[in-house]
Amino acid sequence: MGERRGAAEAVDGVLAALADPMRRRLLDLLAAQGEATATTLAERLPVSRQAVVKHLGVLDAAGLVSGGRIGREVRYTVRPAALDATARWMAALADDWDRRLATIKRVAEAAERDSR
Repeated sequence: MGERRGAAEAVDGVLAALADPMRRRLLDLLAAQGEATATTLAERLPVSRQAVVKHLGVLDAAGLVSGGRIGREVRYTVRPAALDATARWMAALADDWDRRLATIKRVAEAAERDSR
């Protein structure tokens, strides 16, 4: 149960981080560039470098990016594992709903046949 709770908290963190459009834009930029500094990212966005650093901190806490220091710079890259885990959770949720809807359809069709 602890493992399931940990996985649920990880998904919650990813979804909360992705709720902000600026953070999604940052992920898009990082995915396209491979790696970038906060300064480089801020040059392509309508926000300050400090705002970018704060957003990157949220993304890092959710496990979506990681920063590595090279000299005086911190270079950020996307970490796809957290996104993959969230995508698997969403796919499992969709499969569960598909099964439920198929059951409802079968029950409704059987009731319709029986009423004739």
